[in-house]
Amino acid sequence: MHAYIGLKVDPSRPDLPLHYNYFIQSAIYAALPGDIASRVHDNGYSAGKRNFKMFSFSRILGKFVINRAAGTIKFPDGACLVISSPDAEFFLALVNNFLIKNHIRLGDSFLNINEVRFDEQKAADDVLIVRTLSPVVVYSTLLKPEGGKYTCYYQPGENEFNKLINANLRKKYEAFYGKQPPEGDVQTRALDRPRQHVTYYKGTVIKGYTCRLKLTGSRELLQIGLDAGLGGKGSQGYGCVEKVR
Repeated sequence: MHAYIGLKVDPSRPDLPLHYNYFIQSAIYAALPGDIASRVHDNGYSAGKRNFKMFSFSRILGKFVINRAAGTIKFPDGACLVISSPDAEFFLALVNNFLIKNHIRLGDSFLNINEVRFDEQKAADDVLIVRTLSPVVVYSTLLKPEGGKYTCYYQPGENEFNKLINANLRKKYEAFYGKQPPEGDVQTRALDRPRQHVTYYKGTVIKGYTCRLKLTGSRELLQIGLDAGLGGKGSQGYGCVEKVR
C-alpha cells in the first residue's frame, strides 16, 4: 500500500534541513500509537539475524530551492511525501494520525497536510517496472587488509547490486510472512542511467541511486519490494518505489 501525502510548508517556520530523512523517520514513529511504534521500532520483522521495519518513504517531492550556505531546502509550491508498507496495522494507524493532526513536524519546520491519497499498487505478473522515489541503497561491509571496516556501495548494472537486491527481497518475504520465499531469483535491470545521490543520515554518509528499474521474478517477491522498498535502509528513507503503469 502507498500513501501520497500532499504537503504545504508553513512559511513562518524555518526551512527544512537539506538532509531531512531522520526528521521524517522520527515524525513517522511519533505519529504511531505507542504499542505499534514499539513493535516496529524495537522488533520489526525478523528472519535469522536480520530485522526489517517493513516500511519506506520517499524524498519530499516537488519544486524546491536549496540554500547551500545555510544547508536548507524549501518547497515554495507545496510538495508530496510517499510512504509505503505491506504492514496494514502500521500503515492505517500512521495515516489516520496524519489525517487527524493535519500536519507533520520535521525538526523546527511544519508541513500542513492538505491531501492524502491511497494507492494499492499490485505486481500483476512476473515483470514489474518501478520508478525510484528515494535512492536505492545496496552495500556490503568489508574488511580492510590492514584492519577495520569500510562500506562498498553498488549501483544498478553491477552483479553485486542484482545479487543483494534479490537476497534482500527474499529475507523481507521470509520475515514478513514467516515462511520460505518462492523459488527463483529476482533480476534487476536499469532502464535509464542511474543517478547517484550522496546523503547524510545522523552524520553518516549514505550513497544510493535513482532510476527506473525493471524487475523480473516471482510476483510475491516483486510485491514485497513494491510495498516494503528495494535494498537496505528503507525505514531511513531509502528504496521507496512506485509502479510505472
